[in-house]
Amino acid sequence: MSRRSHYGWYKPAPKKPPPERGIRMKKAGTTWWGQRWIEALENVLRGDSARLARGRTYARAGRAHDLVVKGGKVTARVTGSRATPYKIVIELTELSAPAWTQAIDGLAKKAQFSAELLAGQMPQTIDEAFVEAGVSLFPQQRADLKTSCSCPDWGDPCKHVAATHYVLGEALDRDPFLLFELRGKTKDQLLDALRAARGGAGETAAKKAGKSKATPEDVALDVPTVKLGKLKAGEYDRPRAPLPALCFGFDEPAAHGAVLRQLGAPTVWEEDASPAEVLAPLVRAAAEAARRLAMAEPSDAGGSAPPSNSTRGRAGRKAAAQRRGAK
Repeated sequence: MSRRSHYGWYKPAPKKPPPERGIRMKKAGTTWWGQRWIEALENVLRGDSARLARGRTYARAGRAHDLVVKGGKVTARVTGSRATPYKIVIELTELSAPAWTQAIDGLAKKAQFSAELLAGQMPQTIDEAFVEAGVSLFPQQRADLKTSCSCPDWGDPCKHVAATHYVLGEALDRDPFLLFELRGKTKDQLLDALRAARGGAGETAAKKAGKSKATPEDVALDVPTVKLGKLKAGEYDRPRAPLPALCFGFDEPAAHGAVLRQLGAPTVWEEDASPAEVLAPLVRAAAEAARRLAMAEPSDAGGSAPPSNSTRGRAGRKAAAQRRGAK
């Protein structure tokens, strides 16, 4: 297809095929933090839809390659129609040292944050700690993102920058710590700072108790312990006191698959249907079978109506009494 320029009609050069080392994006934004990054491209940069669509096409085709995240800078190359791949640079403004200190202090107040980060997950409410420090973990305005590309397109962002953003979004889905690195803290630096901040809570408790320095025992004071006395072999499995009566409930949940929906899709999930849609029927069937076994109920495969809650309760108590008599 020919095109017209100031110098007349010309035929554009055909695009080179994607390189073998190209990063083929499958689906970016499968996690909530990856989706927030994609929103930064579409909202903060405010690029036109046509360039963004071409950027997604480039990312899916594997035209982006040599992606490197270091400090607050992302570099990559994108193969287009020219012989030499285009050079892309994306810079995210690093947070100041006081902002990081205040944000880490906020993160250290909740053990859940540390637990989820150690598990490779981004806590849903993590940005609250950064907002309290007067900043945000995610870019919110155009000044937070600086982009450049060696291509002649004056668009902002051009399709090559857009392709890099989408590929980076998929990388963030797999490793949320890349976002912290873009803001100025590596994974090790962040986790070490969190451990130090949480250890400081034990140091504060020690000072209140009149000690000059916290010890490892001071930090672990909140952990419950059990001291066991001497036991004879015959007393090992004998209760020291009557066991409390146990009461179980097997009521049907108000909504099936709620936990699956809360967990969301794992980063390696590639199906169009969500895990909740695929697994919820199986979990529901397994839960119903387990309930019938626990209540000693016959299967309702023959079409009989399920017994009421009171009937199930009587059947369960009767089965429990028979089992105790057998012993």
